[in-house]
Amino acid sequence: MEKYRKTEILQIVEEEGVEFIRLQFTDMFGTLKNVAVPVSCLEKAMDDRCTIDLASLNGFAKEEETELYLKPDFSTFTILPWRPQNGKVARFLCDVCTEDGSEYELSPRLILKRALEKAEKQGYTLEVNPECEFFLFHTDDDGIPTTVSHERAGYLDTSPIDLGENTRREIILTLEEMGYQITSSHHEIAPAQHEIDFAFEDALSTADKVMTFKMAVRTIAKRYGLHATFMPKPRQDVNGSGLHLHMRLLKNGRNVFTSENGELSTDGEAFLAGILGHVVGMTAVFNPLVNSYKRLVPGFEAPSDVTWSRTQRNALLHVRKRRGEGVDLELRSPDCAANPYLLLALCLEAGLDGIRKQQKAPKELTEDIRRLSGEEKKQRKIQSLPENLGVALDAMGQDLLVREVLGESYVAEYQKMKRREWKNYLEQVTKWELEQYLYLV
Repeated sequence: MEKYRKTEILQIVEEEGVEFIRLQFTDMFGTLKNVAVPVSCLEKAMDDRCTIDLASLNGFAKEEETELYLKPDFSTFTILPWRPQNGKVARFLCDVCTEDGSEYELSPRLILKRALEKAEKQGYTLEVNPECEFFLFHTDDDGIPTTVSHERAGYLDTSPIDLGENTRREIILTLEEMGYQITSSHHEIAPAQHEIDFAFEDALSTADKVMTFKMAVRTIAKRYGLHATFMPKPRQDVNGSGLHLHMRLLKNGRNVFTSENGELSTDGEAFLAGILGHVVGMTAVFNPLVNSYKRLVPGFEAPSDVTWSRTQRNALLHVRKRRGEGVDLELRSPDCAANPYLLLALCLEAGLDGIRKQQKAPKELTEDIRRLSGEEKKQRKIQSLPENLGVALDAMGQDLLVREVLGESYVAEYQKMKRREWKNYLEQVTKWELEQYLYLV
């Protein structure tokens, strides 16, 4: 995304008739927050003088540090295309800073920037191409979201079967107006499920764009009378939605994952091994909701075991060769509920840990894992991903790399809030339980 100077932004705002500025930031759990200021306060905001009280944001601010400052990243300035032409609205993504100007330790964007700076000192740059999946459902007469859709379209279907095609097209045109490079879009396997893919970009720009993408998709869908949801598994009977990440690591402009003969390199295998070695501990971040684990089950095109493969697309890590572009690694377990800043920071740090230690990958999966019994998986020492959020949180606390990358304060606060969520879920009496037991027992 083009970087602007302060004077250029002020000129654009005046010429375009912008009247409000949204100062946006991401909380601990990957939710986009914002403060809106009138254009008369823009210069003050651009000088990092917009204070915010985060005391009411769960898990974000310590009691002694509730008043913090928003520091706009000028490179993220954009005018929101869906706002009215009269009274336009622009936005910045912001870093959260303390009173002395230092970046706040519980800021997810800071955690990714810190990981990227560390990698840069070693000569590495991470580029990412995300595949974002979501559902477009109807709302009821009161505008309340449902999980109902009248379409029956499947994988790669087109209109008139794909009833969401016009909405998806409008989303893409909007994103392109905001500077996105969209490589493809299509209908996914489940009815009402869609996918939009971005071009490779540096990791920070990718994380910023994933956050903005979710806001744009929901906004455009609402214009069409639909509700867009990134919930990992909104319906029991169909595939869930994921956030597949294609990653490549560059050093001096060269793709480190590609050997001289065009295959997976030694460093590529070590990076892969590093992620596989820590993925269980990272799963509470990759899949942060109770609902996330209802997607990670066999039979629904999502990985449930720690595997890698060149040939099996249902592996957790899929090694892909692109014509003319070399090798990239596709991580298939995360979902769009994940905080993209934490997700990419952990992937990078785990992968570089693998390179540093020159780790060897476990045996490659060469057959459909769905055909293997539990005993066969055990014999081959194939580890399973955590089966629920509670197990994932336990694994998170035991992974030293996760604690180092995120910081002890972050992990402690994250676990506290997520354990509360998990406990609340366990205490629910569900419709299924009532149907099974109310008349029987």
